[in-house]
Amino acid sequence: MTKKNVLVFRPLPEDQLARLQAAHHVTVADPRKEPEAFAAALATANGLIGSSHPVDAALLDAAPRLQVISSVSVGVDNYPLVELHKRGIVLCHTPDVLTETVADTVFAILMATQRRVVELSNLVREGSWTKNIGEELFGTDVHGKTLGILGFGRIGQAVARRAALGFGMPVLYHSRRPVDLATQAPELQGRATHTPLDDLLARADIVLAMLPLTDATRGMIDAAFFARMKPGASFINGGRGATVNEEALLQALDHGTLRAAGLDVFAKEPLPADSPLRTHPRVTPLPHIGSATHETRHAMAELATTNLLQVLAGEKPTAPYDTAAA
Repeated sequence: MTKKNVLVFRPLPEDQLARLQAAHHVTVADPRKEPEAFAAALATANGLIGSSHPVDAALLDAAPRLQVISSVSVGVDNYPLVELHKRGIVLCHTPDVLTETVADTVFAILMATQRRVVELSNLVREGSWTKNIGEELFGTDVHGKTLGILGFGRIGQAVARRAALGFGMPVLYHSRRPVDLATQAPELQGRATHTPLDDLLARADIVLAMLPLTDATRGMIDAAFFARMKPGASFINGGRGATVNEEALLQALDHGTLRAAGLDVFAKEPLPADSPLRTHPRVTPLPHIGSATHETRHAMAELATTNLLQVLAGEKPTAPYDTAAA
C-alpha cells in the first residue's frame, strides 16, 4: 500500500501513534500550540486524526487532498457535516467504547448532586465540620426517585439501567421515537417508559439531558423548560453544554423552584473564570470528564486509529458517521 500523509492534531497514545507511523508518513502538530506546522501539514494531508479543534470550510480548503477525518470523540459538532459530505470526505468517530464510562460519570454526578457530596466534602476540607450537620445541609434520596432522561441512545439507556436496576428508580424517557426495548434493552422493559416532554418534566424528580447538539436542540433547555419542571427537582447535563441556556438555568436556581444542578458540560469550555456556575452553591460542576478514564480514552484512540487506517486502505471504517443525514 502506498504511504499517505497523516496529520495528528491532538496527542495519541504511543502505541497508536506507532500504528500510524508503521503505515504512513505522520506529522504531529497541535494547531493551538503549533499553528504554522499544522497549517503546513494540512496542504498535503490525506487523513486527520484528533479531537476538540473546530474544522470549517476554510480549513478544508487548505487541505485539498483530504480523504478522511477520524475524530477521537462521539460528538461531531466540531465538524461541518454538509461540507464534508459535499466534498466526499469521510468522517469517523468513536461510539460504543465510551458508553459505560460516561454512564458511570453521569450517575456519579447525579448522586453527588442529590447528596451534596462535593459541598459537604469541602466543608470537611475547610475545617468547617465542627458538629453534626443540621437539616440545612441534608441531601435528598436517590433510590426510588423518578428519573427523566432526554435522549435515549446508548448512554441514556446505560444510565437507565443503573437507575432502574440498581436504585429502583422509575425511568421516564423522551426521544424522537420510542425505543424498541424488547430488542435494544430488554432488561428495561416495564422499567422505562417513553413519555411526552411536558409530562416527563412535570413528573421527574431528576431530569437528565443526554442530547446531541443540533439546530433543534441548541438552547432548547431554556426558561420555559425549567418552569415546566417539577418543583424541587434537580437537573443534570451530561450531553452537550450548548443545549442549555445557562442564564435561564441560573434564574431557575435563584428565582425558580429548581433545587440543584450537576453539570459536566458547558456552553463554553473551559468554563470562563467569571461564570457564576463555577461557584454557585447549588451547582456541582465538573470539567467535562465523561469519558476521562485511562482505559476508555485509550480505547477511543485505538478505534479512531483503526478507522483512519481502514479508510486510507480503501476499506469501510468500523465507525463512520453518516454526514449525508446532516
